Amino acid sequence: MKPVVFTKLSLMMLLQYFIWGGWYVTMGTYMNEFLHSSGVQIGAAYSALAIATMISPFFVGMVADRFFAAQRIMGVLHIFGGVLLYLATQISDNTLFYWIIVLYSLLYMPTIALSNSIAFQQMTDPGKQFPWIRVFGTIGWIIAGIMIGVLSIEKTPYTFYMAGIASITLGVISFILPNTPPKGKSSESAIGTEAFVLFKDKPYLIFFIAAVLVCIPLSFYYGFANLFLNELGMDKAASKMIMGQISEAVFILAIPFLFNRIGVKNILIIGILAWILRYVCFAFGNIDAGIWMLYAGIILHGVCYDFFFVTGYMYTEKKAGEKIKSAAQGLFTFATYGLGMVIGTTFSGFTTDYYTIEGKHLWQNIWMVPAYIAAAVLVYFIFFFKEKVEVSK
Repeated sequence: MKPVVFTKLSLMMLLQYFIWGGWYVTMGTYMNEFLHSSGVQIGAAYSALAIATMISPFFVGMVADRFFAAQRIMGVLHIFGGVLLYLATQISDNTLFYWIIVLYSLLYMPTIALSNSIAFQQMTDPGKQFPWIRVFGTIGWIIAGIMIGVLSIEKTPYTFYMAGIASITLGVISFILPNTPPKGKSSESAIGTEAFVLFKDKPYLIFFIAAVLVCIPLSFYYGFANLFLNELGMDKAASKMIMGQISEAVFILAIPFLFNRIGVKNILIIGILAWILRYVCFAFGNIDAGIWMLYAGIILHGVCYDFFFVTGYMYTEKKAGEKIKSAAQGLFTFATYGLGMVIGTTFSGFTTDYYTIEGKHLWQNIWMVPAYIAAAVLVYFIFFFKEKVEVSK
């Protein structure tokens, strides 16, 4: 790969995830501060990305991939997306805010697949080259968190402005990215229905159900962790939360090593245990002597995410084989970040409201709910998931 192409693709990934990290982490805090939103309303706003995750494959697979060059359609989506991020700050009505976030999410989520397509098209050895490109996405998310803290804009609309400017910038840059022409018609379905055959395999079906259920605890973190840390009085909480992304980048390096040595079941069990431990830390941590528990809960993000979801993608690929590999990954994404997150964001919103009395959040009660759910998933997984030995070789 030529250095100029590597530079363009790295900048694309950096901005792609800088945008997401710029507004997504602090949206719950913004809604609480400026829109006086309820837990249900915050949960609904976070469900917008999940809804878009379920819809975007149809757009990418049935429209963008067939009729437009990927870099051009990505450019248009990001430019309009930047405008919507600005408009989101100009309203005070929760319902209208929700629909703007839904519309923005419908524009943003397809760009993840499009950016991956643009990157893969330029690679001669994706297995070795893609991680070096994708890591800039994690760096972009981290930079967004640092900037929010340095600029002291965590509780202001400027997080949306920052993300909007980055979105328009990436939109313009997209037009000079390497050309990625449309693929034309494909025999694969948009959400990977060809992969339904995997459900005949009992271990994979058990895992798949667990993956959907574990998205419920995940939703609590994405939707309410920043609000929780701010209410406890943590200074520049968004910047502190990037420790989770740093942890994610570190632990992902351990996955290939562990996958072949301790087996997929043990890795997934460690991942679920981390979810339980994280929420116990949040439930009993405080800003004084127990602040180490808050930091532990943040840092555990790497284990929570990598040991379950990254391992899940690898396990799915191993189970699917070459013929339905793409369909299987599409189905796994649809079920987790789509269906699972819709269920999770809705449930987390109702739970947060249930444990809110006279405007005060009972955070210990709130965080123990996802801890109990993760514990139930762990018991289910240990007792019912029985994988053949050769899968973990």
